[in-house]
Amino acid sequence: MDKTNFESRHGFPTYKSNLPNSSCQVLSHALYLFHVHGTGQKKICILSLLTCVTRPYTPMKGAFSTVWFDRYKISNDCPEHIESIDSMCQRLTDLINDEIKNGIAKNRILIGGFSMGGGMAMHLAYRFHQDLAGVFALSSFLNKDSSVYQALKRNQSVLPELFQCHGTADELVLYSWGEETNKMLKSLGVSASLHTFPNLNHELSRTEIEKLKTWIVKKLPVEAAKTNE
Repeated sequence: MDKTNFESRHGFPTYKSNLPNSSCQVLSHALYLFHVHGTGQKKICILSLLTCVTRPYTPMKGAFSTVWFDRYKISNDCPEHIESIDSMCQRLTDLINDEIKNGIAKNRILIGGFSMGGGMAMHLAYRFHQDLAGVFALSSFLNKDSSVYQALKRNQSVLPELFQCHGTADELVLYSWGEETNKMLKSLGVSASLHTFPNLNHELSRTEIEKLKTWIVKKLPVEAAKTNE
C-alpha cells in the first residue's frame, strides 16, 4: 500500500510503518488500521489515520477542534451526535472498501484507536463492518443509548472481537464508562476483554502497548496470511 497514493485517494494524513516497539506516546484521538497483505509479507502493516476533520466542537463551546465527530458533551449519559458520526463512518467505509479493492481481505483488517478514535472504531465495526478481524478501544467509551447497541440488537452474525484497555485514574473518560461499554457489548454478543490499569490516567502505558501488540499479532498471524495467498 503506497502512503502517497493513499493520502491522495482519501485525504487522510497517514503514518505507515511496521509494528512498533513499545511506546507510551500517543496522538490524541488517533485511529489505526492494521492488515497483512502479500505473499512473503513478514510484518504487519500499520496505517495510522490521524484526526483529520476540523469542525466546531460543542464541548469547547463551538470552537473549532480536530476531532472525529462532535459530542453534545463529554459524558456517556447524553444523546450521540449521530450526524457527524455517520458522516465520518462513510468516509472511513470508503477507505476500507478501497483497500479491499487493492487486494486486502476484509477479514484481515483490524481497526482501533485511543480515546475518541476507539469510539469511532466501535461505531465503524459494529454498525457497518461486522466482518472485520477485530477492534481495539483504548480509554474509549460508547454512550448509554449508543446506536452501536441498537445495531447489535438486530445482529445475528459472528462479531469482531474487542480488545479494550482503560486506566482507573482516567479523569476525562471515566473508567466506569469504559466498563459499562464492555458489559453492554458482551451482553449483545461481542467477545470482549477489558484490561484494567490501576492509577493510569487518560494515557497509554508501556504494558498496555505490549498487551495490544500481542493481541494484534494473534489476530493477524502472518503465516496464515501467506497460506491464504
